[in-house]
Amino acid sequence: MKIVVAGGTGFIGNVLVQRLVKRADVVVLSRHASSVKHGRGVAWNPPQAGPWTNEIADADVVINLAGENIGAGRWTEARKRALESSRMDATHALVYAMKIAPKKERALINASAVGFYGDRGDETLDESSGAGAGFLAELTAKWEAAARAAEPFARVVISRFGVVLDDDGGALAKMLLPFKLGIGGRIGSGEQWMSWIHRDDVIRFIEWAVDQRSARGVYNVTSPEPVRNRDFVKALGRALRRPTVFPVPGFMLHLLFGQMADETILGGQRVMPARAVKEGFTFAHSSIAESLEHAMRN
Repeated sequence: MKIVVAGGTGFIGNVLVQRLVKRADVVVLSRHASSVKHGRGVAWNPPQAGPWTNEIADADVVINLAGENIGAGRWTEARKRALESSRMDATHALVYAMKIAPKKERALINASAVGFYGDRGDETLDESSGAGAGFLAELTAKWEAAARAAEPFARVVISRFGVVLDDDGGALAKMLLPFKLGIGGRIGSGEQWMSWIHRDDVIRFIEWAVDQRSARGVYNVTSPEPVRNRDFVKALGRALRRPTVFPVPGFMLHLLFGQMADETILGGQRVMPARAVKEGFTFAHSSIAESLEHAMRN
């Protein structure tokens, strides 16, 4: 089996590739191919074409995790353009390359995010729920539409990730310092829902989607037990054996990060992984308390 991974050096991709190389020839597409430590690095620079197109054309599975970090800073107009182009250019390039061999049986597993649903308060959401409003909802909708362009010649699986947790990167790594210092606390009201997923389960889901040939369409890749921010904070404090009595005012985050804070930190979604559960995927980490304890032990 040949698997091509775009975004294979990031927080999710690096660990995923280390798993996949045990079972397949893994090509990692990177602008800095010489720095790829796991798998076979191949240079690419979408939307420019290059030799990488042939790697994709004869791949059995293409996994697209490419895209700049949504939560890395304030969403200026320039930043919004960069977030969109990093996703759209990569996805269009992958789909274009797959068209070279349209009759080949293959799968495209494409990342997305639960931000697709927008800030929906206490509404319980599953894959049948419609798109929400806001920049992130619009961006993910465009991203998913670009991936669906491969449906005539690929089994397309769109993975709407929740907040991915582990201690060496992502959102959790950014939170740890104040909590370790004992000055962590709820964010804003603490009432906003957080749909989360342990990174181990993200990797397991992607492998499941590779193997489950009946899997196609949209899947929420989130724990079946979403939590409010206040409950997440309490669980993190217990995992670190630290108090959580210093709330972060919402207005301060809005002043610092603007729309990014409003949509990703102060807003939230109560998302359920209905399709994955129905189709037999099991979560190794369903409880936020157990997941955070596990992350802190590793």
